[in-house]
Amino acid sequence: MIEVEEQLRLAVFADIHANRQAFEACLDSARARGAEQIICLGDIVGYGADPEWAVDTMMDLVEDGAIAVIGNHDAAVGTASETMNAEAQAAIEWTRGRLSAPQRRFLAELPLKREEGDRLYVHSEASHPAQWHYVRSSSDAARSIEATAADVTFCGHIHKPALYSMSSAAKMTSFIPTSDAPVQLLGGRRWLAVIGSVGQPRDGNPAAAFAMFDTSSREITYCRVPYDVETAAERIRANGLPHWLADRLLAGR
Repeated sequence: MIEVEEQLRLAVFADIHANRQAFEACLDSARARGAEQIICLGDIVGYGADPEWAVDTMMDLVEDGAIAVIGNHDAAVGTASETMNAEAQAAIEWTRGRLSAPQRRFLAELPLKREEGDRLYVHSEASHPAQWHYVRSSSDAARSIEATAADVTFCGHIHKPALYSMSSAAKMTSFIPTSDAPVQLLGGRRWLAVIGSVGQPRDGNPAAAFAMFDTSSREITYCRVPYDVETAAERIRANGLPHWLADRLLAGR
């Protein structure tokens, strides 16, 4: 007997970065849009001022059926050898001291990637997920697409939304999606959806980003959600983290 996959409306989040205000706003928006399952593409922590809340929230979501994979900041909490810039490193060391042993264990045990049906979820990209390469170009996207049999790969890491596809003749297309404009991921092509960041957008728009995906219609909708950026920035400053991490939230850079 052939098992038929359940059709779902997925809410796909990436790079939450311990930004409570942004993640709460995105969760509310996703639920209002009819989300039936939550997907997290990693970097639950890092940069932001509410890592305990972010990890507890994700643990509860996973308990309720969400899927989560590990990001490089999540991995760095338990692996001192992960190298980052000075501000990111300072935030990770502060985060490490804030999290409990069960919270750190939850992050450490997250998988590098997860396959569900014809979809692959990964933080960076599929060819070498533990090396944390960025998808900056069509050639980067092609390398990831060719490394998996999945029809659609969802990734984060670069904090900028983008959508790539590869034809059966290996011809690549790419574009920056328009918010709230559904795109059907047509058959006959393979797709890489780069989801923008919930907690630290870097495309010049400070609004939090996530995506909705309908597994039945194969439509993806990139979403932007305004949130209380000032409070998130002030939380960073108040906890003694580098002020640059707060300033960049306001600019979306």
